[in-house]
Amino acid sequence: MSIDLSGKTALVTGASRGIGRACALKLAQVGASLVLAGRNQPQLEAVASEVRSLGREALPLLMDVRSTESVEAAFEKARQVFPSIDILVNNAGIAHSAPFQRWTDRDWAEVFEVNVNGVFRCSRAVLPIMQERRWGRIVNIASVAGKAGAAYITGYAASKHAVLGLTKALAVEVAERGITVNAVCPGYVETDMAMMAIKTITEKTKLNQQQALEYLRSQTPQKRLFQVDEVAALVVYLCSEAAAGINGQAINICGGALPY
Repeated sequence: MSIDLSGKTALVTGASRGIGRACALKLAQVGASLVLAGRNQPQLEAVASEVRSLGREALPLLMDVRSTESVEAAFEKARQVFPSIDILVNNAGIAHSAPFQRWTDRDWAEVFEVNVNGVFRCSRAVLPIMQERRWGRIVNIASVAGKAGAAYITGYAASKHAVLGLTKALAVEVAERGITVNAVCPGYVETDMAMMAIKTITEKTKLNQQQALEYLRSQTPQKRLFQVDEVAALVVYLCSEAAAGINGQAINICGGALPY
């Protein structure tokens, strides 16, 4: 199947590395121009160079999804360069791990501020543009933790459950306007976040790094960590015309770990 997003512009949050970078590059490969949003300007510039090497336009923008002012300013700058933002990939996210009783108010608030409120702010900012053109794709990077709980990640799991609720409700609200809203729910992906999880496991258990890695691999029947390109490929498909009928869905990349 050939996907062509020529003439479309995509804004990816958390675009400087990991899943966000992979999504940006995959979208560029199928013709999209990119707005690369994040908090690390040098890394954003590096990804922008990669996008341009593929023959696509790229605009790196500093944006902090925790701030309404920052989000609105970034979208305004993007619109000064591109006529529209057709695709939004809400990828920015953070994780925190601790026994429930050790979650502080600050830990809890910070996870929700980025993982949930960031999705809310960016989606709210882009919808008028999409509604004006009666076409749009919003893809939220959630997690299998948005469908099933696990020890020590109460706040993270709760935030990703909230993202799925937002996804499903917003999808119904905009369904008649040519806009789809979906979520991708990966298991452990080989990113810096997964490496942080391994570090946390080694610090809080008697497992060494290799044993911690094997523990993460054991969480899926395929006994492996997933790759960023796998997530990006699904994101690109959901942004295509072929996926026009897929709306309000939360699609797993979990190797069969979850049956729903």
